[in-house]
Amino acid sequence: MTQHTEKPAQIDTSRPHSARFWNYLLDGKDHYLPDQELGDYIKEHHPVVVDAARASRRFLARSVRHLVEEAGIRQFLDIGTGLPTANNTHEVAQRHAPESRIVYVDNDPVVLLHARALLTSTPEGATAYVEADVAAPDLVLEKAAETLDFAQPVALMLLSMLGHVADPDEAAGLVQHYMSRLSSGSHLVVCDSIDSPEMLAAQEEYAASGAVPYIVRTREQIAATAAGLTILPPGIGPVTEWHPDSSEEPLPSGDQYGFVARKP
Repeated sequence: MTQHTEKPAQIDTSRPHSARFWNYLLDGKDHYLPDQELGDYIKEHHPVVVDAARASRRFLARSVRHLVEEAGIRQFLDIGTGLPTANNTHEVAQRHAPESRIVYVDNDPVVLLHARALLTSTPEGATAYVEADVAAPDLVLEKAAETLDFAQPVALMLLSMLGHVADPDEAAGLVQHYMSRLSSGSHLVVCDSIDSPEMLAAQEEYAASGAVPYIVRTREQIAATAAGLTILPPGIGPVTEWHPDSSEEPLPSGDQYGFVARKP
């Protein structure tokens, strides 16, 4: 089962855009010249950002697989999903459990334009797309409830997107609001760029490009999003160290921190 929203998308191609920029770093095809130009500059001057993008994507795949196989999770709420690339949440989840149900949430007209590419599902499961902002949790949850059963555990996925909420306290409060509405046994998956000197320099140049700023976090600010939850081993740290897959080529990035946590 798939659901999507039909709506004309107004796309500004004159300046870099976070979803298209990230897509370019991940060797995708859904970007324009300003995104490519910024991406090439970042690759040359701040290659740690490229490593962080790739590490984040691998972390998504490993965490989803872990939640399906080890925690029995069959429902995923992926907010700020971005443009489709390889190993989207629904692809990983349904590969290991075809009955899995996934809701993607984004407020990005570029992502909306590509919604049909995202919205594929096994016959046994379901995939849906909600056009909404992370800062409107009640609306997100109301729409997501059309596909997900909130009486059962849900995995809330917030990968490389909370930096779009400039105030870290506000970001943590939003996450806690979402988790308060989810049942016991639900999980939270978060990763974000840490405030290393390299990432802080990249943050400044990214904002100077005209793109909407993305604010990197301290370890403590990332940890604050897990308030009241049980963080699973190995804890909070570089996502490259979260249950690494020996079949993957190692990445040097230690600048993307993350964790998986369970609601008691």
